[in-house]
Amino acid sequence: MSEYPQDLRYLDTHEYVRLDGEIATIGISEFAIEQMGDIVFLDVSEIGDAISKGERFGTIESVKAVEEVNAPVSGTVIERNDSVIADPELISDDPYGEGWFIKVRVDDLGEIDDTLTSDEYRALVEGE
Repeated sequence: MSEYPQDLRYLDTHEYVRLDGEIATIGISEFAIEQMGDIVFLDVSEIGDAISKGERFGTIESVKAVEEVNAPVSGTVIERNDSVIADPELISDDPYGEGWFIKVRVDDLGEIDDTLTSDEYRALVEGE
């Protein structure tokens, strides 16, 4: 059974965002990881890159598929998680903790209103 932490917001494409003031931490949900299988490669935007809500900021590859990773908010990348880029298996071990992808200084905090709550995301992926 997948976890859906209440302090996160989600996209229907399975990315999550955790806001801490104007800083957003972005990764993918445990549900997405379970669907993908073993993750073998991650490529994300560089520090200083601008990302736009709904647009691709990277790709994630598993033994089953290559998927785009989309931005839940617009902003500037201020940190990349080099640990998961070097060892993508870490994403599966702790998707909501050490398995994050990038941190972004958010341009418009109101964009978070267009994301799904934990309960909405759970209903979407579990078909409730």
